[in-house]
Amino acid sequence: MTSDLELVRGTFDLILLKTLSWGPMHGFGVLRWIEQTTGQRLQIEEGALYPALHRLEQKKWLSAEWGLSENNRKAKYYKLTALGRRQLVQEVSRWTRFVEAVDMVLDAKGAL
Repeated sequence: MTSDLELVRGTFDLILLKTLSWGPMHGFGVLRWIEQTTGQRLQIEEGALYPALHRLEQKKWLSAEWGLSENNRKAKYYKLTALGRRQLVQEVSRWTRFVEAVDMVLDAKGAL
C-alpha cells in the first residue's frame, strides 16, 4: 500500500469482500475500484492484493474462473461465494463494533 493511510490489521479482508460483493472482478479491477471509491486514499499494491485474493479463495470465501478482460486479455475473475457473503456480514459487524469503540475513546471528555 502506497498511501498515507495504512490499513488497520484485519481490514483488508473486509475491503476485498465488500469490493467483490458488487460482482465478479479481476485483480486489476479490484485495485481500480478500491482506488476510485476511496478517492485514491487507499492504493493497494499488486504484491499485497494477489496473495490476499488467493488466501480468501483457499478459505472458500471467493471462487475464481478465467475470462476475458475489457481489453480482451485473459484474466482471473474473483467472485464472492455464499460462505464469503456470510463472512462479509461478520466482518462488517466486527468493524462496526471496533469503530464504535474507537469513537468512544476519541469522544472521551477526560480521565475517570
